[in-house]
Amino acid sequence: MKRVVVTGLGLVTALGNDVTTCWANLIAGKSGAGAITHFDSSKFKTQFACEVKDLDVSNLFDPKELRRYDRYIHLAVKSAEEAINNAGLHITQENPLRCGVIYGSGMGGVKTLDTNIGEFGAGDGTPRYSPFFIPMIITNMAAGMLAIRYGFKGVNYATTSACSSSSHAIANACYQIRMGLADVVLTGGSEAAIECCGIGGFNALHALSTRNDSPQTACRPFSASRDGFVLGEGAGTLVLEEYEHAKARGAHIYAELVGIGLTADAYHLTASDPEGIGAKNAMQLAINEAGILPSQVDYINAHGTSTPIGDIAEVKAIQDLFGEDAYNISITSSKSMTGHILGGTGAVEAIISILSMQHGMVTPTINHEEGDKDPNIDYKLDFTFNHAKARTIQYAMSNNFGFGGHNACLLFKNPNIL
Repeated sequence: MKRVVVTGLGLVTALGNDVTTCWANLIAGKSGAGAITHFDSSKFKTQFACEVKDLDVSNLFDPKELRRYDRYIHLAVKSAEEAINNAGLHITQENPLRCGVIYGSGMGGVKTLDTNIGEFGAGDGTPRYSPFFIPMIITNMAAGMLAIRYGFKGVNYATTSACSSSSHAIANACYQIRMGLADVVLTGGSEAAIECCGIGGFNALHALSTRNDSPQTACRPFSASRDGFVLGEGAGTLVLEEYEHAKARGAHIYAELVGIGLTADAYHLTASDPEGIGAKNAMQLAINEAGILPSQVDYINAHGTSTPIGDIAEVKAIQDLFGEDAYNISITSSKSMTGHILGGTGAVEAIISILSMQHGMVTPTINHEEGDKDPNIDYKLDFTFNHAKARTIQYAMSNNFGFGGHNACLLFKNPNIL
């Protein structure tokens, strides 16, 4: 079976529009949350989110293209451009049939959907939809657009599994390379759902924090006072490559993807299994595939959404699987800073996990106050509250769980022990 390594990274989040800026703000423990500017949210229960700021993609699209592509595609292309450049990858030096794109999005073109339906509802009933309405909203268009842009003519499709969409994309990209079907796969995910129907829909589910008086402290994973997640937007893109192929072209190797665990809760439409069984099984599968012991995992980038049920279930899964070794693991929820990027969150957090290995630093879980303790959570575990800390990381795990009971776990190995 072929080995799969990561050779390129690209990030766009509320903490910055490139990897370097995002990483600096993550380590500093900054929150990306603030008042919503994309639309008038004054009548909504939640009036804040983690918006991407100062996004400029004018150098990546001509004026017509800018209008034809939804914001989630703008974010995808922005992060992919950085990842491709970061990897030093040139399609003219590759076999395009062995270069593919597998890219995730949970909701697709939400802004386009919101705008076109809103304009129709405000009109006289005459349908005047954009001719690009369908291509702009479908969740596969980011994958298609990236293939067109970079000339990748191999495997090409999208994954949609709610908040585990981009983790599934990365997993499937890895499988393509392992089976010898591709040399390079551009993968990750993008989401831009901070629009009326996004906020309104999640409010109706009682899923979002309503801490409007203090947006930057609203996302507080593993704390007793947590009251829901903070919606984020952004994109993360990785270049996955067959190990020998990467070595032959002298590529920098950030990490090796050594373990994948994909399971289902088979429990509820939106709630996690309270016993965390599906999450535990996903982590176990990833460890088994990597051929390591649970005690060798140093770091977990937890799904950690700051929801009442989800956080408890994930902690239970970690303790049930790792036992006493759980107390030696650094656990963090980067969503406390980036917000929950839905279909893009798996890719963003996989990159954060890789950066943590590269820099020997664990990003903090911010907004925890002393005394704000949930009796259902064991605070002897190291949640890396409020401050980043130095740590050598040999194996890093990234967890993502989605509505519908989709569980995905990715396990990365430090390149220094390749």
